[in-house]
Amino acid sequence: MAAAACEVWFYHLERTGLDQALPELLEKTLARGWKAVVRTPSPDRVEHLDSWLWTYRDESFLPHAPASEPGAARQPVLLTTELENPNAADALFLIDGAQEGDLAGYARCVVLFDGGDAGQLAAARAQWSRIKASGAPVSYWKQQERGWEKQA
Repeated sequence: MAAAACEVWFYHLERTGLDQALPELLEKTLARGWKAVVRTPSPDRVEHLDSWLWTYRDESFLPHAPASEPGAARQPVLLTTELENPNAADALFLIDGAQEGDLAGYARCVVLFDGGDAGQLAAARAQWSRIKASGAPVSYWKQQERGWEKQA
């Protein structure tokens, strides 16, 4: 029996920035018992998120590591600029226009983009078209006052 196709969810950030939205989505991912990879094209973003995920909220933290650290493959959340999935993650988070690469092995791919950034919006639209044309199931979620609402 073939594995189910990876669901690709596009998250249109309008009310909060990535630093607020990403930890919440990662917490939900870990609560499902899943592991995650967060991919960005920027080594500076990996460094920023490495610090941020330890301190974003006083009462908790997200266990994570940059992919470059020894033993990083054992982490439930891996931060990377590479296309690999060394921690056998179930969920792939793409930020800053990162490319999806091969989605085989992931249950879900989440593309987060800033609706106020014309470059990110254009990149997300192109990515949507490419992924939809590949036959992968895609959906679009928009940030509303009461949380995320599925639009398509």
